[in-house]
Amino acid sequence: MNETPIENDMPREGRLAGVDYGTVRIGVAISDPGQILASPFDNYTRRGDKLDAEWFCEFVESESVIGFVVGLPIHLSGDESEKSVEARTFGRWLRELTQLPVAFNDERYTSVDAEQKMINAKLTRKRRKERLDMLAAQQILSTYLERRP
Repeated sequence: MNETPIENDMPREGRLAGVDYGTVRIGVAISDPGQILASPFDNYTRRGDKLDAEWFCEFVESESVIGFVVGLPIHLSGDESEKSVEARTFGRWLRELTQLPVAFNDERYTSVDAEQKMINAKLTRKRRKERLDMLAAQQILSTYLERRP
């Protein structure tokens, strides 16, 4: 089940969205049209398939999104986890819903890195919790943009 993204499917210009998948909350980040910078966008709280679909369709339309990069939770050993299966299922759902390409990107350490950056910025625990998922999504997207050929 080790699905790798087909880089040719992902357009090289236009806004990409980074996704930190969660069963309760989904962190979302967005790139600039030139795909150089990734910025935190929102933490979306899941509300059921129908409302989730409406939110993502509206997001794609309002932000001119042309593709998604979904974080893939991988064990330190490099093996995929149960959460990897859930993230891949969510990515397939996004692709079917929006008809946009979806790539998967290793998300090891993204939440830890995002948390540490917020601690260094002296954000309160409450502020860190409010921002964590979208900052993890930003790191997923940034890493993807930096590493692709």
